[in-house]
Amino acid sequence: MEIYLVGGAVRDGLLGAFHLAHQRPDGAAHADRDWVVVGATPEAMVAQGFLPVGRDFPVFLHPITREEYALARTERKTARGYHGFDFFADPGVTLEQDLARRDLTINAMALPALALDAHGRFDPADPRLIDPYGGRRDLREKVLRHVTPAFAEDPVRILRMARFAARWPDFAVAPETMALMRAMVEHGEVDHLVPERVWQELSRGLMEQRPSRMLAVLRECGALRVLLPEVDRLWGVPQRADYHPEVDTGVHVGMVLDMSARLGAPLATRYACLCHDLGKGTTPQDLLPRHIGHEERSVKLLRVVSERWRVPRDCRELAEVVAREHGHIHRCDTLSAAATLRLLERCDALRRPERFEQVLLACECDARGRLHHEARPYPQATRLRAALRAALAVDTATVAQQTQARHPHARDLGLRIRAAIEHARQHAVAAALAA
Repeated sequence: MEIYLVGGAVRDGLLGAFHLAHQRPDGAAHADRDWVVVGATPEAMVAQGFLPVGRDFPVFLHPITREEYALARTERKTARGYHGFDFFADPGVTLEQDLARRDLTINAMALPALALDAHGRFDPADPRLIDPYGGRRDLREKVLRHVTPAFAEDPVRILRMARFAARWPDFAVAPETMALMRAMVEHGEVDHLVPERVWQELSRGLMEQRPSRMLAVLRECGALRVLLPEVDRLWGVPQRADYHPEVDTGVHVGMVLDMSARLGAPLATRYACLCHDLGKGTTPQDLLPRHIGHEERSVKLLRVVSERWRVPRDCRELAEVVAREHGHIHRCDTLSAAATLRLLERCDALRRPERFEQVLLACECDARGRLHHEARPYPQATRLRAALRAALAVDTATVAQQTQARHPHARDLGLRIRAAIEHARQHAVAAALAA
């Protein structure tokens, strides 16, 4: 039985970012690492205390660390899509055979478990590194390259490739790999992806260093047109140059996403950034470069996208608010106190002030995600925060009591109380905006 560290832990260690073990609540050491076991049987693993957990192929939890250990295996394509595989695990499967089924050369390296110290570090120059497919070379030359033609058998790998491109924006996709990805799209492999895996990879890509690279890679191979046609059609759609010096709507969306990464935005905010201008892709040609009413069209389109890929509720709800209201938020300095309060109410800011912060962040990303606007301040956020603080500071209980005291027998007391609270909040917002 031989045990090897494989995959991302080896790759990242060579880049100087080790997957170090940390203490679990039960005192055991754990790290985000993948292990492969060569020359073992399921019975032998169980005999050593490993807990079998794999449903489709033999995977075991370490009895102490609870890390996953998989028996070396090969796989064979049997049908379209992500699930269309048969796996073969046997003590005779070699490490090189197991590495051959992996997606990228930089993920197809291994180290003997004995090469790691107690914390998970290893010497990047260790001659025991097993690298049959040139992963170290591609890591050094900053190339994302598939291992074997078997890459084409799993369409999820297109999304993973795009995600890695977003993580390492200075890495180039090998030309032969891009050609293979295009062929996969043309052959309909992407059509069979399941929503859960698509969202999993898209959400991870949105959280990477440069999310626009994910869109660029997906667009170059043709997968964006299949997975997110609402986003793909934004390229080539012009905007008014006086507002958007970058002009192209697709370029703008990429810049907004990259600004969201720069500002450390959470996933829901980044998804809102992705979807905020979808309606511009359906603007009638005779109206361009103006986009009258694109906000409501964006809401309708993002609902379709969210349903298609089963986007979590918090992401879709925030995206709808941003798509519908970002124009009003950008122009909030022109709004009266009453209109400002109505804007806060439409954003549900009084009830969910924490989420409103994400709305403001998405709008800031939109405003700064424009050519030559990247370093500009966004005073609209400061203005609306002040208005919200003032509205929230109104003692609604006291207002209700006073209204009831003035109209103790009024049949429409509820409406009177609501109007009084509204008036008090408008007065407070007006004072805040005038300060």
